[in-house]
This record gives sequence, structure tokens and C-alpha cells, in this order.
Amino acid sequence: MVAFRAWPQSRQSATTTGAEAATKQDTTTAQAKPKRFFGSVKLNSQRVGRDAGKIAEEIIQHLTLQPGATVEVTLEIQAQMPEGAPDTTVRTVTENARTLKFTTHSFEKE
Repeated sequence: MVAFRAWPQSRQSATTTGAEAATKQDTTTAQAKPKRFFGSVKLNSQRVGRDAGKIAEEIIQHLTLQPGATVEVTLEIQAQMPEGAPDTTVRTVTENARTLKFTTHSFEKE
């Protein structure tokens, strides 16, 4: 319920009318919209293509459709090999990472 009271002219100019208050509230609400999204998820290494496709359809697509949106997607890979990686695997993965323009990639002994 909204109540309005008539004030003398000099006092009324110093107050906000109901319509002005509603407009001010709408503006405040519009300004309070979220402006950033971030998220991370572990993917099944046996089904990366399927899972990444689903993420592209259900998350990335909605974000890229927003006016002026810039969306960055980063793929991070971590592999543990208890017995160590053979030289052929190190060479193949290193060459492929370079060809695919990975910004960082490395094998570690420890």
C-alpha cells in the first residue's frame, strides 16, 4: 500500500514523488545486475569432446549472446603419471602443444 500526502509547494519540491521513487528503484535494480561470470568444472578425460560441447551449448552460448560481452574460455590440463611418461609421449605431446599454440606447457619430473 502506498500513501501520498500533499505537502506545501516548497516542501514538495524537496521530496520524491511515488513515480520518481519507482523510477529511481528501477534504475538502482538495473545498475545492480551481475556483470561478470566465472566458473570451472572438471571434465571426464574420456569424454572431453562431449562435455565441452555441452558446456558450449548451455553456458558459453548464453554468455556470448549478451550485448558487448567478451567471453574467454581456457582449457587447463593436469596429468599425473606415476611411472613417468615415455620419451615418445613427451615428444608427441610437446610438439602437439606447440602446434596447437598452448600458451604454457611443460612436463615435470617431480
